[in-house]
Amino acid sequence: MTINIAYTFLPHTDADKSVEFYRDVLGFEVRKDVGYGDMRWITLGRPEQPEMSIVIEPPAVDPGLNDDERRAIVEMIAKGSYARLTLATDDLAGVFDKVQASGAEIVQEPTDQPYGVRDAAVRDPAGNLLRINQL
Repeated sequence: MTINIAYTFLPHTDADKSVEFYRDVLGFEVRKDVGYGDMRWITLGRPEQPEMSIVIEPPAVDPGLNDDERRAIVEMIAKGSYARLTLATDDLAGVFDKVQASGAEIVQEPTDQPYGVRDAAVRDPAGNLLRINQL
């Protein structure tokens, strides 16, 4: 039996800024851009990984949430504690320089971790924490 990751979801607080970040800074392609009212779900992915996508979506749109829960989710997103994603690259320094030049919030510059990984950490426009590992 084979099972693969197909999609992962991250909240966005500004669809256009998120698309610019993932497309123009990180090099992802926009695969789908679906709107419903004033909400948008955008599917992005690396051209080299057609089987794997990130969907950036409006935060807290689950109809089962109450207003307090929605507020808490938006606060957690802003702090970078709601969602996170780890990316990997063969050029951490180059990716980091590009992300830094974009004005994205830097959480951690490239660092050799005691557990054997060299990585950096940044926040996307919504505040989601992205760790970028050196392959």
